[in-house]
Amino acid sequence: MTPAQTEAPQRRGTPQDSAPTPVISVRKLWKVFGPKADQVPGSEELCGLTRRELMERTGCTAAVRDVSFDVSPGEVFVVMGLSGSGKSTLVRCLTRLIEPTAGGIVFEGEDIRDADDRRLRELRRRKFSMVFQHFGLLPHRRVVDNVSFGLEIRGMSKAERTRRALEVVELVGLSGYENSYPDQLSGGMQQRVGLARALAGDPDVLLFDEPFSALDPLIRRDMQNEVVRLHHEVGKTMVFITHDLSEALKLGDRILIMRDGRTVQCGTGDELVGAPADDYVREFVKDVPRGDVLTLRWIMRAREDADELDGPELGPDVVVKEATRAVLTADKPVKVVENGKLLGIVGDEEILAVVAGREGGA
Repeated sequence: MTPAQTEAPQRRGTPQDSAPTPVISVRKLWKVFGPKADQVPGSEELCGLTRRELMERTGCTAAVRDVSFDVSPGEVFVVMGLSGSGKSTLVRCLTRLIEPTAGGIVFEGEDIRDADDRRLRELRRRKFSMVFQHFGLLPHRRVVDNVSFGLEIRGMSKAERTRRALEVVELVGLSGYENSYPDQLSGGMQQRVGLARALAGDPDVLLFDEPFSALDPLIRRDMQNEVVRLHHEVGKTMVFITHDLSEALKLGDRILIMRDGRTVQCGTGDELVGAPADDYVREFVKDVPRGDVLTLRWIMRAREDADELDGPELGPDVVVKEATRAVLTADKPVKVVENGKLLGIVGDEEILAVVAGREGGA
């Protein structure tokens, strides 16, 4: 049985509804910088040019080129790419911090591109929050006052905004530092303040633009764990921008890979590793430990007499690494079962093939 014969696995945080209404729906989005930029998306000839050819012909740069995707409620949607891929421009287009050139951005049924300045301010204050690489904390304000700053702009009373700020300070693990100033905190703690500030307004969507890339590796890992924990606790829809594949795989329910402004592939981590769309993605994922990402769904095989086996059962979305001990210590192949239906079996051969890096498109 091949991955093409199965449904994509449900991932952490992905809604169980088979067709949830997207929180964000992006269609044919373009952002072009340069003279007469609005002429590029509508020209079949110009759309077909490479980035260099477009610059030589028109003096324009297409930072985002014909990108479409949906983000489901409660999903952690990661946009990944190398420097210059267009990922940061894309996330800024979602809230019109950068004005898109063409295409649609629908948020909870409302086309963001139709919003006037007043409505846009309202959306940014109440519906979206952004966490940037640079914390942007106010140095003369204590932690609690930095966290409550957005609520102050909304006109919330001091008592109420302080109460809310203290709640999220505790949520991000900064209890005891409420009265500290930013320069008294480490980089990781400052980023926690930025995260608390984003959460304070209880937005529908959190947007992260490479927030941890300037942090030391150990602090960065702690902050990644913090995002995972917070997502489990508060269930916010998140769009996360990164250039780091390991970060994308750790955080993302789905990952969109960009190159030169275009979408290369969009899928779950195991889809990217198990069925890379092209050589570019294959090169990206070649060093990923496959057993840490692929699930039994990708390596199981059919067996006609499988129903007669009395071996242990596991679900198809169990990660190979987590299933290794159970499979290798079982006397008979493990049955892969979902909702009472037998999908296939996994034995020593399949497990060892993944460990050796020979399975799933390697």
